[in-house]
Amino acid sequence: MKNPEMTFLSVNQLAERLSVSKDSIYRWKREGTFPSAVSLSPGTTRWRLSDIVEWENTLPTCLMTELDLTGIGIGHKDDIDTKI
Repeated sequence: MKNPEMTFLSVNQLAERLSVSKDSIYRWKREGTFPSAVSLSPGTTRWRLSDIVEWENTLPTCLMTELDLTGIGIGHKDDIDTKI
């Protein structure tokens, strides 16, 4: 595997990795809630993969093991068809 310290991602790669738009990346950058970009040359901005992985590890996670819809008026959970 490549060294994450030396691996740089473009905004397009970041947007795909995070399943968001490029506008979201730039907005987070402006708001200061996203890792700093690195200027590799004039007009070429990239983000270190190691910085992105570190940032991802700070994000809250959620593990849902069961969906209970009875409290919101959907009905009893046995009445819900969960077959795909």
